[in-house]
Amino acid sequence: MDLHHFFFKNRSYTPVPLIIIILILAQPSWLSFLLGLAVALLGESIRFWGVAYAGSATRTTGRAGGARLITDGPFGLVRNPLYVGNFFLSLGVVIMCWAWMPWMVLVHSFLFSLQYYFIVRHEEEYLAHTFPEYKEYRRQVHRWIPRLSPCQLTDQIRTQPNYPKALRSERNTLQAIVAVSALILIRWYLL
Repeated sequence: MDLHHFFFKNRSYTPVPLIIIILILAQPSWLSFLLGLAVALLGESIRFWGVAYAGSATRTTGRAGGARLITDGPFGLVRNPLYVGNFFLSLGVVIMCWAWMPWMVLVHSFLFSLQYYFIVRHEEEYLAHTFPEYKEYRRQVHRWIPRLSPCQLTDQIRTQPNYPKALRSERNTLQAIVAVSALILIRWYLL
């Protein structure tokens, strides 16, 4: 198994060791907790918006896939809106814990970049091989830095967002945010 496939398949679990470490080292304050929660909720909002357009196919872990190329909604602004959301979501947890700051932000950013370098390369290989229009989409839309206006590809089927389905799909992520926030509060009160 190569690193691309390993990180893609295990992307839900690879952040767990860092979360455990920051929970052990946590030194939160009300300011860090509320600021971090706001950043985490921003990240989840970006994820939710992306899942409303891409659907539950974003939950697959076996291999990269997709029935068609999604270029609407947040995907018209940035190629990886769910991963941009993941960055802010996990950064928010780091800020909430306030462990080894500001060094932990650097550790988080390095580990996130390393993991998603492999994941995005894995997905891009699939997309480039499967969808001829991906080359033009990749030319117009950046991986991580959003455009100021949505890209408009010709001959592209428009996608309508499905927010109720996105809410069902994001249920586990929302539960994880609540659980980690509760663990931070419990850890804080045990200090």
